[in-house]
Amino acid sequence: MALAATLTVLAFLTIFVPRPVQAAEKAYVIGTDVTYAPFEFANDKNQYVGIDIDLMNAIAKTEGFKVTIKPVGFNAAVQSLEAKQIDGVIAGMSITPERQEKFIMSDPYYSVGVVMAVKAGSKITSLKQLRGQRVAIKTGTAAGAYATSLQKKYGFKTVTFDDSNNMYQDVTTGNSVACFEDSPVMQYAINTGMKLKIVTKPANATGYGFATTKEHAALARQFNAGLKKLKANGTYSKIIQKYLGTGSKKSQAAANKKTQETDRSFFGLLKANWGTLMGGLQETLLVTVVAIIFATIVGVLIGLLGVLPNAFARGVSITFIYIFRGLPLLVLALFIYTGVPSLIGTKVPAFVAGIITLTLNEGAYTAAFVKGGIDAVDPGQMEAARSLGLPFGKALRKVILPQGIRIMIPSFINQFIITLKDTSILSIIGILELTQTGKIIIARNMEGFKIWTMVALIYVIIITLLTWLSKWVQKKVQA
Repeated sequence: MALAATLTVLAFLTIFVPRPVQAAEKAYVIGTDVTYAPFEFANDKNQYVGIDIDLMNAIAKTEGFKVTIKPVGFNAAVQSLEAKQIDGVIAGMSITPERQEKFIMSDPYYSVGVVMAVKAGSKITSLKQLRGQRVAIKTGTAAGAYATSLQKKYGFKTVTFDDSNNMYQDVTTGNSVACFEDSPVMQYAINTGMKLKIVTKPANATGYGFATTKEHAALARQFNAGLKKLKANGTYSKIIQKYLGTGSKKSQAAANKKTQETDRSFFGLLKANWGTLMGGLQETLLVTVVAIIFATIVGVLIGLLGVLPNAFARGVSITFIYIFRGLPLLVLALFIYTGVPSLIGTKVPAFVAGIITLTLNEGAYTAAFVKGGIDAVDPGQMEAARSLGLPFGKALRKVILPQGIRIMIPSFINQFIITLKDTSILSIIGILELTQTGKIIIARNMEGFKIWTMVALIYVIIITLLTWLSKWVQKKVQA
């Protein structure tokens, strides 16, 4: 049974995954966070900028190769590099012994220290005052690891977040008393308007490095060579000053303003980011429509197998539903995107991985209600059809299915709504749907409440329209 589920996944991959094509020139896909200002973020024109982005592009130009920057989030970028979905990562990644064992790390291109920040007006000024308190940290970061190493000594608890803005908000709302972050990133957030203050000096000094795999050792050497050239010709200093100023708080604040919206009101932000939000919505709807089509096909076929008078067919149906309805969507997405490539030796594009993930998950739910809808038809209907001489297949098609479809229609519409909402999970593998778009905007302006309100309203409007459609269709079918 499990074999059938595995073959289903591989069949999708065979259909959708393009075969690698040898390029005539060196071109690399570089993963990044894009929610880690001032190192990587989207500016007021929603172009990807930052120290890391500018530095990577400058080195590529200097060394004669091309790069495509892929915004997938820090954790997804690291996992994608391990799975060889991308060729390198530049995302404010601290050089640590553990990472040097897994990857080839470049020479450090920027030195940072970790600082602790508290809510503006807080009386906490030292680590000693954290005993018995809750502290917010970001998953997979050196700052988070540093905070964890202090837990036993200072007796505080930690809560983890996937992005910086949510970590900051946890402190400003009073859920946590402090957070740990790399000093330039924290200073950027404060200059942008986040109501925090830094209360410790930078500690646990480390350097940021570019990461790649052993297969791309030459790329690491080119990065190091390019970095030396940029430092020698002054380009490196210009890039740093562009985003951090000359080092003073005033110059940093001035540098920040150049990337921000001029009108920070709700409608000002909506107007400035309307195109970006609509782009995220378009991607959400595209993924939803494509996924629901394939999920419906798969779900109907698997559901029909579950009502056939054949033990093996019913076993395949039950197993498929059990596995893919039981797996958390997040786990399934990461397995398809980062796990499967290591098995088949071929990259799986994020969009394809997202479609496969939703097809399998939503297809399992569809199969369950298709099977249930058919089973809900009075068994006497099948008996009556068979007594009239109709074979099982014809009786199912002509008598049972028309009645079952009337029962299933509302479930089909509801499944469309569920799939629409489930697309937000796919941000973990770098699909720039509506939720990921919101995160990218917030990383620049730190206006989490206003931007998430916009995103929520867009979802509510779309889901309301689909609900109306569901009721209209239901009335038409039952008329």
